[in-house]
Amino acid sequence: MDVIYERCCGMDVHKKTVVACVITPEGQQIRSFKTTTKELLSLSDWLSEHKITHIAMESTGVYWQPIYNLLEDDFSVMVVNARHIKNVPGRKTDVKDAQWIADLLRHGLVRASFIPARPQRELRELVRYRRRLIQERSRIVNRIQKVLEGANIKLSSVATDVVGASGLSMLRAMASGEDNPDVLANMAKGRLRDKIPQLREALRGTIGSHQRFMLESQLRLLDIQSQEIDRVDQEVAQRVSPFEEMICRVDEIPGIGRRGAEEILAEIGTDMSQFPTAAHLASWAKVSPGNNESAGKRKSERTGKGNPWLKTALIEAARAASRTKDKYLSAQYRRLARRRGANRAAMAVGHSILTSIHHMLSNNTHYRELGGNYFDEHDRYYTVKRSVRRIERLGYKVILETT
Repeated sequence: MDVIYERCCGMDVHKKTVVACVITPEGQQIRSFKTTTKELLSLSDWLSEHKITHIAMESTGVYWQPIYNLLEDDFSVMVVNARHIKNVPGRKTDVKDAQWIADLLRHGLVRASFIPARPQRELRELVRYRRRLIQERSRIVNRIQKVLEGANIKLSSVATDVVGASGLSMLRAMASGEDNPDVLANMAKGRLRDKIPQLREALRGTIGSHQRFMLESQLRLLDIQSQEIDRVDQEVAQRVSPFEEMICRVDEIPGIGRRGAEEILAEIGTDMSQFPTAAHLASWAKVSPGNNESAGKRKSERTGKGNPWLKTALIEAARAASRTKDKYLSAQYRRLARRRGANRAAMAVGHSILTSIHHMLSNNTHYRELGGNYFDEHDRYYTVKRSVRRIERLGYKVILETT
């Protein structure tokens, strides 16, 4: 095989050590380094001495990240999928793994994973951290609801948001010792005041001292989580300000809100040149159906794992879009959900959303709504024929006239 890179290095990365194998025209050398910053700087100097140009390593957990951060400015570093470079079974050591990776890299047999630039990686970490905070806040709300149910207080049966402005006022009063349902119900604000009679019945319970203690503790944690989410929101808003226009454009798609747009762009970036087509982007995100056929038989069409953060954001957007009225995405969801199920329909709508985003960012255009009647208009003849057949099965005679 032809040698593509004359001076290259393969690395087998672990939590405490990294084994590096350099291959140059002068020969092959192997050394082990610890993963402390001092040792990694020594690794960088050693690679520079050998005039290494290209480096490849497996995407091992999060252990590749500090090495990548230190070496990306001086070398061409490739992070590759471990499944793509798996060696044949047999005797396996860290040294042999490093040699195998270096040999594959030398002959150009490895494909680099998409690693965004440092600013986008930092934005990714912030956005993912914010999602974790929001999930933790939801768990706290669930624990508050569990305490209320234990005290037979049915606030959630009347109020849509238990921790809204009205709900928080009532919860804090209960934690302070107030148990009069009339007093608690009168704390309702806005449209919830129309339900004061129902609130009086729902707030009549038997809350114990230990439940008041837990409720006070959980409300304190809820305030802390809300404050942290607001702080992260401000930091994210500051970092996405250079491409505010793109955020607003993605926000035009039904089902996507401000946070959803920030999450999606943090994962895929704003430069679509790294994904030649929308199909490449969907394949990378693993939201397109698999293609597994052998001997004329189609096997599993699972989409694969892909980027879980991006896929979660797309599925959430698809579920929200399915509840909109007279929109193309909601029509697509209902059309597929009838025969393929809700989960597959949501995945297909998420695929459509990602495809739209790729076209919008690539062509610098806005979202164009096709309308909820798109599929009927697209297949007008079969839509009419299908509808007539259904009515005739009910025992009616149908005569069509053009309006």
